[in-house]
Amino acid sequence: MTDLIEARGLSRSFGATRALDGVSFKVGEGRIVGLIGPNGAGKTTALKAILGLCRYEGELKVLGRDPYRERHDLMQDVCFIADVAVLPRWMRVDQLVDFMTHTHPHFRRDVCDDFLKRTDIKRTSRVRQLSKGMITQLHLSLVMAIDARLLVLDEPTLGLDILMRKQFYDTLLNDYFDGQRTILVTTHQVEEVQNLLTDLLLIDRGRILLDASMEAVNSRFLHLEARPDRAQEARGLGPIAERKGLGRVHMIFDGVEAARLAPFGELGSPSVADLFVAMMEGDRT
Repeated sequence: MTDLIEARGLSRSFGATRALDGVSFKVGEGRIVGLIGPNGAGKTTALKAILGLCRYEGELKVLGRDPYRERHDLMQDVCFIADVAVLPRWMRVDQLVDFMTHTHPHFRRDVCDDFLKRTDIKRTSRVRQLSKGMITQLHLSLVMAIDARLLVLDEPTLGLDILMRKQFYDTLLNDYFDGQRTILVTTHQVEEVQNLLTDLLLIDRGRILLDASMEAVNSRFLHLEARPDRAQEARGLGPIAERKGLGRVHMIFDGVEAARLAPFGELGSPSVADLFVAMMEGDRT
């Protein structure tokens, strides 16, 4: 598997604050990677470094290039959607499509036109006349029409209703992702993307807490819904997190065999959100 992103000892400071603290990770080709963390964890700084928008210490290669020094060439093969639409509000939709057609060498107008036909967006409308959902659809139609190897999404569905968020991710999977392209996404709505992810990067206070494929995550971590009368015995196996709910005790275990936990209650895989909270709280104790 080819690595599209390689970071070694990546660091970035703002005064006394270490936004990135010597992190190392890789993102392979044809993967959908979730970069998950709380506010201030270092997600945005990591994305800015990957996109060549800031200087950094350490080593970073994106598609084999130094993103800061070779940003112009890099952005021919990288697309980006941020949490705030940056499309010019004064432009008409048809003007934006024309602009992309004449300026981006990898823009496929037919793909953009096909996607726009499936929306309620009028070609004569100006961006400022569109709803937030429509702006997101327009942005997505432009991005999907670029034959890029890497798509970076930073809270792409922030402020959208649940139907629009579902449509956004369905479109990515059905019309964009082909097993060759790579998608790197940050979001606080983890429950909506966890079934899409192939890999997980958990970050907190500028450090990587977990870097693993979802297959590895599901084989390593277990969620136990322990019966109250067996909870104390289960605690003896060292859960990394515990909470009570609906008459049961919920525990997350790291590296404990399922056969040892099965007598104490019902087993399953922890959600990405629960796993992150467990590892973050453990890291801060």
